Amino acid sequence: MKVRSRREFLQSSAGAVSAALAMKKVRLHAEPFGTSARQVSAGDRVRFGMIGVGMQGSGLLGRSVALPGVECAAACDLYDGRHARAREIAGASLRTTRRYQELLADKDIDCIVAAVPDHWHRRIVVDAVSAGKDIYCEKPMSHTVEDGRAMVAAAKKSGRIVQIGSQRTSSVLLAKARELVEKGVLGDVQLIEGSLGRNDPTGAWVYPPPPDLSPATLDWDTWQGDVPKRPFDPKIFARWRCWKEYGTGVAGDLMVHLISGMLYTWGINAAPSRVTAMGGIRRFNDGRNMPDVHMSLFEYGDVPLYIRLNLGSETPEVLRFLGSKGILELAETSLTFTSQAGVDTSPSYYTGSFPQALRNEYIEKWHAEHDPRPGEEPLTDAVSYQGDSYDDTRPHLWKFFQAVKTRQPVVEDAVFGHHAAIACHMANESYFQKRPVTFDPATDTVKS
Repeated sequence: MKVRSRREFLQSSAGAVSAALAMKKVRLHAEPFGTSARQVSAGDRVRFGMIGVGMQGSGLLGRSVALPGVECAAACDLYDGRHARAREIAGASLRTTRRYQELLADKDIDCIVAAVPDHWHRRIVVDAVSAGKDIYCEKPMSHTVEDGRAMVAAAKKSGRIVQIGSQRTSSVLLAKARELVEKGVLGDVQLIEGSLGRNDPTGAWVYPPPPDLSPATLDWDTWQGDVPKRPFDPKIFARWRCWKEYGTGVAGDLMVHLISGMLYTWGINAAPSRVTAMGGIRRFNDGRNMPDVHMSLFEYGDVPLYIRLNLGSETPEVLRFLGSKGILELAETSLTFTSQAGVDTSPSYYTGSFPQALRNEYIEKWHAEHDPRPGEEPLTDAVSYQGDSYDDTRPHLWKFFQAVKTRQPVVEDAVFGHHAAIACHMANESYFQKRPVTFDPATDTVKS
């Protein structure tokens, strides 16, 4: 039997929903990525330095150099095997190094793309903007709330462009979702919910370490950064997301996408006021200290947001806005809106407790006042938009490189990235403390 991929599962589920509703379908198209590379003059090209060429970094590198007018000038990684991988992607003559400071000192490099473990984000971003470089930094923006504050301050002080890599904020699907919300199609938002489930070791970050990994091929001491030093451990290097010392768990790796998408679609830029979370290590009890089941309830003003993450059971990734006028649902390649009238469509069943004569009188009057005339029966509005995956990184990278050239602001800047990351940090803090935590915007701190 063929095993379906996570994306195939999501797409088939979304398709089943659309078919059941038999709704109008609209195909959304993204704007083209400018002119072809051959038509771009050398003076118009953006030259970037790549810091971190691991799983996510190698993908960002490949997509970046495929964009017109974008060139990688050098790449940095603490593991030598990734130097070879960078040259395979960007060209055999690509300059590589273990020291990212060399890229920041290079005046021919316009900007930085960074995909490093979470505990390195603050140092890389602060150093980059302080050196006069714009930077695209992978999500979550920060490893701690304190790190995020320092990154926002450095970005504001330097005036450099910082874009955080939750790519769905550049998706045409989310742009349409935001447009619908701004038009008021939802009415009053009552509740927002998101969920994501995986059921395989790779989805739980149980990655195979490179076979040649050793203290000779990896600068292990530098990689650990400010974390208390451990003996060389290939599994920690490959699976750092499993440990809070280096990563932010399912909250920072997965929840942050749902949070970023929610903030962008809803048109707000703030941290939640309160978070209550629970969960545990239910399946992958392999030495990690971050949960593989994580459920969180957030408060954004008077609207609750519930997010469920699970690494032990496969379910589609969905973000759903429930409003008084209908439901808006975002999946990887589709956006669905189904309207709701919010009125009774038949006499109230409560009248079953009335005496028969009163009940008959009520029902007769109800039908006289509410029944449509024949041929004028109402229809429920429903529409489904189809588009490229909202996790396609090309539009997000393209907007960053265009901003480097034009100096126009980006959507997911340091402030936006900070607020999205705070929600994840609060979910982790509540999980570990086993009690609710709150956010004080006046001091930009999390309190329990």
